[in-house]
Amino acid sequence: MSLRSYFPILDWGRRYDRQTLTSDLVAALIVTIMLIPQSLAYALLAGLPPEVGLYASILPLVAYAIFGTSTALAVGPVAVVSLMTASAVGRIAAEGSVGYGAAAIMLAALSGLMLVAMGLFRLGFVANFLSHPVISGFITASGLIIATSQVGGLLGIRTEGHAMPELVGSILANIGAINWHTVAVGVVALGLLLWIRLDLKTWLKRFGVPKGPATLIVRAGPVLVIALTMAWSVVMDLGAKGVAVVGAVPQGLPMLAVPQLDFGIIEQLALPALIISIVGFVESISVAQTLAAKRRERIDPDQELVGLGAANLAAAVGGGYPVTGGFARSVVNFDAGAATPAAGAFTAIGIAGATLLLTPVLAVLPKATLSATIILAVLTLVDFSILKRAWAYSRADFAAVAITLVGTLLLGVEVGISLGVGASILVFLYRSSRPHAAVVGLVPGTEHYRNVKRHTVVTDPAILSIRVDESLYFANARFLEDLVINQVAANPGLSDVVLLCSAVNAIDLSALESLEAIAQRLDDLGVRLHLSEVKGPVMDRLERSDFLRHLTGSVHLSHHQAMLSIAERRRADAALLAAT
Repeated sequence: MSLRSYFPILDWGRRYDRQTLTSDLVAALIVTIMLIPQSLAYALLAGLPPEVGLYASILPLVAYAIFGTSTALAVGPVAVVSLMTASAVGRIAAEGSVGYGAAAIMLAALSGLMLVAMGLFRLGFVANFLSHPVISGFITASGLIIATSQVGGLLGIRTEGHAMPELVGSILANIGAINWHTVAVGVVALGLLLWIRLDLKTWLKRFGVPKGPATLIVRAGPVLVIALTMAWSVVMDLGAKGVAVVGAVPQGLPMLAVPQLDFGIIEQLALPALIISIVGFVESISVAQTLAAKRRERIDPDQELVGLGAANLAAAVGGGYPVTGGFARSVVNFDAGAATPAAGAFTAIGIAGATLLLTPVLAVLPKATLSATIILAVLTLVDFSILKRAWAYSRADFAAVAITLVGTLLLGVEVGISLGVGASILVFLYRSSRPHAAVVGLVPGTEHYRNVKRHTVVTDPAILSIRVDESLYFANARFLEDLVINQVAANPGLSDVVLLCSAVNAIDLSALESLEAIAQRLDDLGVRLHLSEVKGPVMDRLERSDFLRHLTGSVHLSHHQAMLSIAERRRADAALLAAT
């Protein structure tokens, strides 16, 4: 592979021009405005100081610009990964302690190393083990948990836990300590943010504001709400009235440092880091591929693993926590016209400027405003329609979604996603252990064979044709054996059985032994076994065994030829018998 395969910046960088620079700068400005309040809010969601969210939005963007392949993906803190970070790190250290921050940094480092290793070994396919229904159920449950966790911030009470029973219990236990000044700030912030998202663009259009500036104003809306509530905090001295504020935020860029090795912490964080890596990659690659398709661009999943891994390693070096590609900000980046990953690097410069210049004024920002920002952001993740669609389409898929959703809500994110993966694997094994197989007959006037239960077909009472619609392996081999023998027992006049193998992509050793057992039992009954439309790779394996040498029937190129050949042989046998 060429060097440009590992460093995509060498490819798009040589074509960079002034027009591309302008597009990237405009996109970076809009995303920076959007990312500042999100970064602050998601850091608090992860149980970290708000400035850590800014730190996690600087170096990761630069690293992804060098190694990533998507022109629109915006990397940084996201809600689900922030919740998973809080869940994983909270078991090791108390929130607010030095050890908590160090563990979050180590989590980012481990995630980065895992992602890079997966990319170098071209293991992008592991994301396929998380089915879309399971991911939808997990994200919906996570969105509900996140929103519930922020209710305390809106009410001015403390909430604890990373699963719904604990969160609801802590809310009920502290309900008597509500701070009504905090409630006022939270309700106003939530209402304004909702209005900005739903109606502000319509209002601006009525006043004749052009589409471009109107979009920029809407994107800047959360920043305006922050400024408004900060002014409210200063004028009304909300901090003195019990309203939780951000407090002193260190000014300046983060100190670069390599995480300290602690094998005890590494052992405890290894599994959460792996889960965060896979979930983050699935979310990121889904967004990247969706946006790339709109521009007819290509995304390399394995290189994306390297890009995200480099971003997480950069987050660890820069004092952040695990990051991935965010859906909302990536769509904004795309709509704003980002032409290359350089837009992310320019966004990083904007965030760095905010870290240097704006942090002193954030001290008076009510945390209720950030809670409102989180709630509005994550409620877009909640999608109960997946339950209805899954129930209507497949009960097995519904079970996987329901197990994931309920497990995440009741037991937490790590257990929930683990249950979802387990449920998906069990569903797959169940389905493949009972492969679809149909008795087929000839559609009149054609050479096509279809299911006798679905179509009007012609069958030969002496020939049983079974179409096998799955690859054959240890889990379903016995099912096919039982099916064939039961069908033969129910039709005593049979002379031949033909297995139509057009959908069989593989036959493992267990399935081969079952085929040998079928052939032997049929031979004992005086019935010949045939195969038709066997694929080349499958045939290659069968030829390396003794199965074909002991096959009582033949292997036919097409199923129609098999039926004609068998019928001709039966006529010849009948004529020979009549002559004797």
